[in-house]
Amino acid sequence: MIENKKLLLDICNIAILAGDEILHFYNKDIAVTHKDDSSPLTKADLASNKFIIDSLHSLNSNIPVLSEESLVDWNKRKNWSKYWLVDPLDGTKEFIKKNGEFTVNIALIENNNPILGVIFAPAKSTLYFAQKGFGSFSLHTKIELNSLDEAKKITVTEQSNIVRIIGSRSHSNNTFANWVNEKFPKAKILQAGSSLKFCLIAAGDADIYPRFGPTSEWDIAAGHIILNEAGGKILTLDNKDINYNEKESLLNPEFIASNNAI
Repeated sequence: MIENKKLLLDICNIAILAGDEILHFYNKDIAVTHKDDSSPLTKADLASNKFIIDSLHSLNSNIPVLSEESLVDWNKRKNWSKYWLVDPLDGTKEFIKKNGEFTVNIALIENNNPILGVIFAPAKSTLYFAQKGFGSFSLHTKIELNSLDEAKKITVTEQSNIVRIIGSRSHSNNTFANWVNEKFPKAKILQAGSSLKFCLIAAGDADIYPRFGPTSEWDIAAGHIILNEAGGKILTLDNKDINYNEKESLLNPEFIASNNAI
């Protein structure tokens, strides 16, 4: 069984309740501003961010938090050996489009690697979670949980006859199309937003997610551990592991996430 079910339950519930914060804004007219990098920002991002950070600090004020909406200077975080890595609303573009493909991502990083991860898709009422060495699980829920006992263990599938490749719904490019045509010309192309792409592979509903564009560490950390614990992997294009908080920049190298199909 899972080593620390209380901690994992607490983080799952924080993600679920943060999802409730997001849904308060979902069916209203969404006011959008933009950050310095031109990425969109909404009140839902900020409300979720505040709720998650306050909740994590209440759990254990000694573990620092790094969030997309609450950055920490490199000179301070470079000495962290353990911290929470958060994307309070992953897939803001999908949220604005109201297609349901947005998530709350919370990961616990220790010694530059994710050891616990939770992803919640509020509009889909679907929860994914994993802890290092104990597998990956999914659960359909709309409400705060009393236990994780009803969760279903998920695993990747072996490569199917027709390879199922996920493209980003809002960030596709010619490099992706050229790579697919060269490597898997008969592949079935799926589209998904946010960290759900990792969850689809982890649950056996897709095979490969190649990313040929910028992502940040908070975009992939929870999905990373969920995919790993389901039997998959994420590697850079030159087959190296992705580590966290090893450099000042929070941008990831380009990568390929898969069920070990390649």
